[in-house]
Amino acid sequence: MCQPNPSSYDVVIAGAGPVGLFLACELRLADLSVLVLEQAAEPSSPLKCLPFGMRGLSAPTLDAFYRRGLLNDVAEGAARDRVASAAHWSRQVRRPGGHFAGIQFFLDNVDSSKWPYHLPGPGGTTLAIEMQRLESILADRALSMGAEVRRSQGVDGFDQTDDDVTVYAGDDTFRASWLVGCDGGRSTVRKAGDFAFVGTEPEFTGYSVQVDLADPELLSAGRHYTATGMYTYQPPGTIALVDFDGGVFHRTHPISVEHVQEVLRRISGTGVTVKGLQQATTWTDRAFLATTYRKGRVLLAGDAAHIHSPLGGQGLNLGLGDAMNLGWKLAATHRGVAPAGLLDTYTTERQPVAAQILDWSRAQVALMRPTQSSRALEAVIRDLINTRDGATYFAERIWGISLRYDLDGHHPLVGRSCPDLELADGTRVGVLMEAGNGVLLDLDGRPQLEALARRWGGRLDYVAQDAKDRLGLSAVLVRPDGFVAWATDSTPDVEQLTQSLSRWFGGPE
Repeated sequence: MCQPNPSSYDVVIAGAGPVGLFLACELRLADLSVLVLEQAAEPSSPLKCLPFGMRGLSAPTLDAFYRRGLLNDVAEGAARDRVASAAHWSRQVRRPGGHFAGIQFFLDNVDSSKWPYHLPGPGGTTLAIEMQRLESILADRALSMGAEVRRSQGVDGFDQTDDDVTVYAGDDTFRASWLVGCDGGRSTVRKAGDFAFVGTEPEFTGYSVQVDLADPELLSAGRHYTATGMYTYQPPGTIALVDFDGGVFHRTHPISVEHVQEVLRRISGTGVTVKGLQQATTWTDRAFLATTYRKGRVLLAGDAAHIHSPLGGQGLNLGLGDAMNLGWKLAATHRGVAPAGLLDTYTTERQPVAAQILDWSRAQVALMRPTQSSRALEAVIRDLINTRDGATYFAERIWGISLRYDLDGHHPLVGRSCPDLELADGTRVGVLMEAGNGVLLDLDGRPQLEALARRWGGRLDYVAQDAKDRLGLSAVLVRPDGFVAWATDSTPDVEQLTQSLSRWFGGPE
């Protein structure tokens, strides 16, 4: 029975995973009322903890957390998880910076001088943390900021009009100005909203298992490509398997000891015996992308908008980037201060990023196929990734350094994450972003720029200070998500700056 007078919110978010929770924080930063609905009764799960729950956070994610005052909590959580002790590099002479289809590149081979607008900051380029720990940090922040989170209550469907969305969740009905589906790869919101979802079907079933082995000495530690697939073994019993069966076993049969043993023996080419199965899950390389992230007052973010294999650990970062990009745009649109079309730039900016990640995943699958041609291609990639230029290329892609939105600016910094400049008084640009406003950074302190910035009132913070290393910059306009909307190395063109302000922040007050 639906409620006769449904509760009203500015935004209802389906899904209390990291993406939904981080989006809730972003919307609360703008003082929107937010309800997060989550189908699962409890946030905890063995698969969110080590060994399977470890996730790598990339530079854009760490920058986002830093710009919102979350980085210290995340870094402390990662340290408490002691994830570094479980990393493969802890047993290697050279420290890997990441991998592509299991082919490692090493930190000592990465040339960061190729990134002239990337300054080392508190966030760094990578950090590993348990999924459960990250969710807990984001849930605590969302609740402390006033978001409401209801568990054991997923979204069942919705109706929308030009003015609002009616959301159905069990016996309850909620009314909202906006609904955002952050409810995973099998998203109810996406399906109920009839969003087109296109892509490629899986080639394999992947297994992540924790087992007891009778004869572990039969397996060699590390990653191994074989004539029938791939396996990675971390003693004493953590194993990942890839079986090129077209994905037919994923979520279609129970995962038994006997089945795991059969697949492991076939792929490893050994007679290893599995005595017990502690944990097991399957996954595939199915790669699909929503053709739009918005239909009216309903939007998608995270796995609801894009799915792909977990190879390389890009999915979580992709979803958190969606939340950072969407939050300020949705808030400005709801408050009526957004320029025309601002909310549509969420799709036009984030969808190409997802498409790249899906292709990055597909390319790794091509290297993993148990064929002679894939092994030949693997040898080529190994040679390339071991060069200085090759390692730098893979690092900038995997760490997210190369992320750039097409914002039609003339300066090479436009569309990129703003460098974390240290100002003359010791303040860093990242700290200036914590309030969620845009920032006009005037490194030469021009009165005309200050007067211009004041016209946008509370939506824009004007900061006039020199920087210790200004990277040749004279002035920079930074969007609330930390990406550069306009920049100049010389005397600012006030007309161009005014156009950029209007494009991203609407009309002046």
